[in-house]
Amino acid sequence: MRAPRPTRLQGWGRQSRLGIERRGEDLERLGAVARLSRGLGRSYGDSSLPAADGEIVLNTTLADRILAFDEATGLVRAEAGLSLVDLHRITLPKLMFSPVTPGTQFVTLGGMVAADVHGKNQHTAGNFGDHVTKLRVRVADGRVIECSPDEHPDLFSATIGGMGLTGHILEVEFRLERIPSAAIVQESVRIANVDEFQEELEASAKEWPFSMGWIDAITGGASLGRGVLYRGRWATPEEVAGSPPRPRRAAQLPVDFPSWVLNPASIRAFNALKYHSHVPRVQRRVVGIEELFYPLDAIHDWHRMYGARGFTQYQCVLPRRAGKGSARRVLTLLSNLGAASFLCVIKDFGREGRGILSFPTPGITLAIDIPIRPDTPDVVRALNALVLELGGRVYLAKDSFTTADELARMDPRVEEFQRVREVWDPERRFRSAQSVRLLGDSP
Repeated sequence: MRAPRPTRLQGWGRQSRLGIERRGEDLERLGAVARLSRGLGRSYGDSSLPAADGEIVLNTTLADRILAFDEATGLVRAEAGLSLVDLHRITLPKLMFSPVTPGTQFVTLGGMVAADVHGKNQHTAGNFGDHVTKLRVRVADGRVIECSPDEHPDLFSATIGGMGLTGHILEVEFRLERIPSAAIVQESVRIANVDEFQEELEASAKEWPFSMGWIDAITGGASLGRGVLYRGRWATPEEVAGSPPRPRRAAQLPVDFPSWVLNPASIRAFNALKYHSHVPRVQRRVVGIEELFYPLDAIHDWHRMYGARGFTQYQCVLPRRAGKGSARRVLTLLSNLGAASFLCVIKDFGREGRGILSFPTPGITLAIDIPIRPDTPDVVRALNALVLELGGRVYLAKDSFTTADELARMDPRVEEFQRVREVWDPERRFRSAQSVRLLGDSP
């Protein structure tokens, strides 16, 4: 029988590596030969890529069964390869929804645990890992372990947000949220600058469970960080009656954009049009879940607009103690570096996550798309220096260029995470291109 040939595996930002991808329904069996699990490939950097060319990676997407679902309590247990979009096809008509959702439905439950994803309600609901009750994991010595806050709690807390480095996540148990309707009351507000954004996000948290802002990161001066704040709550049946929102039909981006399409001039024009066309300043309407939660899912393969070289998303959190002007300092540096961003998002964080390496901490988070150029590592290095000064950290699910030294200085929790890995995987069987770069694993 011919040995499988390596194929090129990609992250969403277009980083790639040669690997042998094993697919199947029996993750427990297939995991015996694989060093990393991979779902739908929506991590932006190198966290779902093999540590070395030719290594075996376990693709989980064929293991997508719902194993148990209690409609009375919302408790659901499913295989790690189940996607959020497929889960919602079943649960949304029953008026049940994931308690936390990232900005795309095209992500697996295993990936949501590994990245400990957050959503537009982090300030009220925390991270996805805060709602996970049990995990089933295949660890390095071949055992299949059930872990929870009470059973093997060290493995549980290291797996949540652990980027797949503690073992193969096989099954996920968590509790769905019961909702009054499948629609959202959304209010959008034009915001003059980033300082006003920080104030409005904190003020909105008291009334609106969902909030985020689109930011113009290229216009400088007093208008730096101007944009549109989106905030929402679940609509009541009465608010939806008579005019239920229709699901959107997604478009397809069939080709890579040429590299010259996204340039400072085109980005400046797009940002000005989006900002000034938001009239009146405050708008309120009932929308479907796609419009508030998943605006980018409206275009399949939207990452192709960054061209063949791809992009990185720089996402950092700036703690409250950094002060009101912290986000302005980051955007000012970005502008001075000439790193024009087509997409910049700002959100409010309310609490720490449950996982050892969970990303959020109370404060403000900025997520900035940066097209890959020869100077991109230098841009990230300069941004990291400022984030370190402000006491912040970066999100590993989006990171592509942070160094091991920078991560260690940003996040002292890495030492605790490595101690747990030493217990469960002393030979570092589970590893990725990212763990080689950031944690010193051997390639």
